[in-house]
Amino acid sequence: MRQGEAGGRYRYRYRYERSVRLPATPVRPIATADVVTALADVTTAPPLNGTLDVAGPDVFPLDELGRLTLALRRDDRTVVTDERDGMFAVVEGDVLTAGPGARPAPTHYEEWPRSR
Repeated sequence: MRQGEAGGRYRYRYRYERSVRLPATPVRPIATADVVTALADVTTAPPLNGTLDVAGPDVFPLDELGRLTLALRRDDRTVVTDERDGMFAVVEGDVLTAGPGARPAPTHYEEWPRSR
């Protein structure tokens, strides 16, 4: 099977089925405006000679974030927790969340629709 075939099958499945399958991998979503602010701060400050991690203020399991997103969009699909499905299914632990020294962004995920 070619790569494009698998991608098309996933797009079809997520678009037309009445459920979405996501693992419970922890993530810290960050609003685009907060990324832009952090980037502007870094580019106008003295050199860090290192890295700066930025992340959203809240940690969500990806399946819970999916449920919240669908509810905010008034999408009636359900989320099924499936630790074997999706591109983040192979990720274990909290490797997709920023560490303790990260700069937390101010905008909570639930506020994103109101901040547009």
